[in-house]
Amino acid sequence: MKKCITIALALTLTLALFGCTKSSTPSAQPAAPPAEKISDSAGESTLVGISLPTKSLQRWNQDGEYLEKELGGMGYSVDLQFAENKTELQVSQIDNMITKGAKVLIISPIDVSTLTNVLETAKQQDVCVISYDRLIVNSDAVDYYATFDNTIIGQIIGKYVVDQLNLENNAGPFNMEIVSGPNSDATRVLFDAAVGEVQPYIDNGQLVIRSGQTDMEQTATPNWEEKEAQSRMDNILTAYYSDAHLDAVLCLNDSTSLGSQSALKAAGYGTQDNPMPILTGQDCDIANVKAIIAGDQSMSVFKDTKILAAAVAKMTDQILKGETVTVNDTESYDNFSKIVPSYLIESLFVDQSNWQELLVDGGYYTLDELQ
Repeated sequence: MKKCITIALALTLTLALFGCTKSSTPSAQPAAPPAEKISDSAGESTLVGISLPTKSLQRWNQDGEYLEKELGGMGYSVDLQFAENKTELQVSQIDNMITKGAKVLIISPIDVSTLTNVLETAKQQDVCVISYDRLIVNSDAVDYYATFDNTIIGQIIGKYVVDQLNLENNAGPFNMEIVSGPNSDATRVLFDAAVGEVQPYIDNGQLVIRSGQTDMEQTATPNWEEKEAQSRMDNILTAYYSDAHLDAVLCLNDSTSLGSQSALKAAGYGTQDNPMPILTGQDCDIANVKAIIAGDQSMSVFKDTKILAAAVAKMTDQILKGETVTVNDTESYDNFSKIVPSYLIESLFVDQSNWQELLVDGGYYTLDELQ
């Protein structure tokens, strides 16, 4: 099998070529010859494997649909699998894709740290790996990362809290808690950017975190699990807010936001006398958009997965044709085994002021889906 080609571009700069067989000094490797589009002995089209976390969230269904459509339109066969948030199942599905002869794997991990062994198998079989939206860690078999720009997403989330509390003009103090995601480099970028927006107001006392839980490890939510976020928020509300109102919850995604909402409502929030705090998120899952419309969630970062899917399909096509692969960041994303060349896409936020314009008029959801 011909080795796929890894190309790293730093913004508009083209760096040296190096093969998908990894090296500690990849720039020293000679450029591999361009690969032809691969087909099997029967002349069937090249197989691309896609592994996504779950079908239970509309967002991942859309990602799968868009990726399958884009790659199918390019003439590739697609093996699309959803692992239903079970890490063992995801490992088994990826291993099966390798066995069936997939030349490229597009993977959004359930647990970013549990794919090391199966990806070592992929590496030995010269299969290129694109980490999709979530960065796989502890593996040098990850060739590319494609995601929405986590720095910008974090800044959007943090700035929304600052603006909604009018912290530039309102002394407060206001009570706030932070709900982050798994301990990973990608989450760190998001966390640092979001907290960076509110940190000056924590430092000057305008924002008060009564729990004292301020760093990423203390605020972490394993695997972005809704129930984990709910349990932690239950504990925080019981321990620190029996005699105080929580004014803002800086959540870094929609599942942690839903978990926080459940805990808040169980504690009596969501009434005229005890309104919900400002509550952030990202992904614009249907349940969360409904919550935004109802006033239970304040905002969610909108990541147009059509754009991400189109970009990843293009990267896959470039890999299989031996062309320069389009990336725009070669410095920011360390998966603890290497700096992973990445393609980053910018995002917007949705709240009550623009949800219909961005999501319904833009064709992302129908109005009926949000009723």
